Amino acid sequence: MAADAPAINGAGASFPYPIYSQWAYRYAQTTGTKLNYQSIGSGGGITQIKAGTVDFGASDAPLKADELRAAGLVQFPLVVGGVVPVVNLPGVSPGALRLTPELLADIFLGTVRRWDDPAVKAQNPGMSLPARDIAVVHRSDASGTTWIFTNYLDKVSPGWHAKVGTEKAVAWPAGVGGKGNEGVAAFVQQAEGTIGYVEYAYAVQNKLATVQLRNRAGKFVAPSIASFQAAAAGADWKGAPGFALVLTDQAGDASWPITGASFILVRARQTDAARGRAMLAFFDWCLRSGAAQAEKLAYVPLPASVTDLVEAAWQDQVRCDGKAVWP
Repeated sequence: MAADAPAINGAGASFPYPIYSQWAYRYAQTTGTKLNYQSIGSGGGITQIKAGTVDFGASDAPLKADELRAAGLVQFPLVVGGVVPVVNLPGVSPGALRLTPELLADIFLGTVRRWDDPAVKAQNPGMSLPARDIAVVHRSDASGTTWIFTNYLDKVSPGWHAKVGTEKAVAWPAGVGGKGNEGVAAFVQQAEGTIGYVEYAYAVQNKLATVQLRNRAGKFVAPSIASFQAAAAGADWKGAPGFALVLTDQAGDASWPITGASFILVRARQTDAARGRAMLAFFDWCLRSGAAQAEKLAYVPLPASVTDLVEAAWQDQVRCDGKAVWP
């Protein structure tokens, strides 16, 4: 271990925090290099990297190429995962509840307000649904998980598109807010009758009940690494400027419809070549040696072909005193 190895500081999305913390632990054991990551939400991560207070930011909402250029940033994906609706419904088996895209949007719009509403019953014949109000839980902070979730609702619901739209923070028509994926998971875990949305690893770790969701192909699918992989299978990373690719509502019988990538943001002009190289060496280790850990937490690692594209972008775009920082 290198006792004087620099610590790498990052901040942003809570969506990938479970795997980033695992990778950081293993990487420190292997190399002695420590990584400090603040899970403060994608909005906070973007703000901090633009302010230059961290070595990297993390966001689940990709920045467009013109915003990257204006801020002097380089963006790349590090892992793919799924956003999943989670419910606390005593008497309903975990994973049994079926929701259509329109019904999910109407619940979060506040127009379907009870669990025994005819629209919910119609998708779940024979299920004993509780005669109680639906309590919606959403994020209270600027969140990339919210961006992925609202991007999906915006695509599938004209009502959501007209009234709310897609953003990291929106004017929620209904419900109460929790901070971070951690806060939403805790809220749903504690209160009966609730429905929220979290990154899948938080549902698994907190033993929250997920739902089946009807996808673009008309099939009801459950969240899993296989259904996230199916959604990511056709992604054209090479053709996406700044790797700004959105994976919601993808085609395919087995595709989970609320799938998304989590992105890293670094400064294109590094002021310390050794520090910049140490940071990219950590991401190289995550991409090339962290797949097994990612899959254990139900994240989808990027294929080798995408890793090669990402590292080519580092070599071309990340510089210090005019020279490439990587490799």
